[in-house]
Order: sequence, then structure tokens, then C-alpha cells
Amino acid sequence: MTPDPKITPVQKSTGTIIKQKVKNFLKWTAALIVLVLIIFFYWKYFYTFSDGYRAGLLQKFSRKGTLFKTYEGELVLSSVGGNNSAVIASEKFFFSVTSDSLVASLDILQGRSVIVHYRQKNSTVFWRGDSPYLVDGVKPR
Repeated sequence: MTPDPKITPVQKSTGTIIKQKVKNFLKWTAALIVLVLIIFFYWKYFYTFSDGYRAGLLQKFSRKGTLFKTYEGELVLSSVGGNNSAVIASEKFFFSVTSDSLVASLDILQGRSVIVHYRQKNSTVFWRGDSPYLVDGVKPR
């Protein structure tokens, strides 16, 4: 049996075509928003903004937190020294530690002069500590 050339297939109405285009537009827009949010959160919380070294006196090192216990420390950076190694002008450098192997080293070096290597993040995450500065290396001075 041969098809009748006068009968044409049912064409989509204009309303159906518009609905399909709007649906595709919304899918692509949602995918783009999700991609932008992923990039933003990576840049805000996980991208390393800067890294470097700080030297000073390890004044305080403790484990603190209400829900998530993190290791936090204070390093006194002396800018002007006086007689007998007394510090006249100083600034504090607050940092967090995420490595368990580094915790023991910092605990032993408390009260001594140290050099720490840090990575600065753009912002903090509650399970990683209170400071955007994350110390990942330490050695005595």
C-alpha cells in the first residue's frame, strides 16, 4: 500500500515549539547558574590566594571549636627588637592548622621562635578553622 501524497504528517503547533524553546533555554540557564556557583565556591573557599613564610614567636597553639574542633595558633611577629631579645613593637599572625602531623610539631615548639609556611585562602570554611591562613609547614628558627 502506498501512502497518499495529499496527507501530510501532523505539524507541531506554534505553542508547542515555543514551549520546547523555553524549556531548552531554562535547562541551559540552570546549567550555567550551577557552573557559575561551583566556580564561585571554589574561588571563595578553596583557591589559594597567596602563600609564603612568617617568622616569629609561637605564642599560642590550641584546639578549639564548638562543633568542629580545629587547631588555631598565634605567632608574634616582632618588627622592632630591644635589648636582650625583648620585643618592643609586635603584630600577631593568627593561623589554622589542618594537618595532624604538624600539630605535634607545633605543640612542642610552643614558646619558641619558629618559621611557618602558610597558604592564604579567600575565606574560611567552618571545618577548616577560624583563619584564612593555613599553616602547612614549620621549622625552628
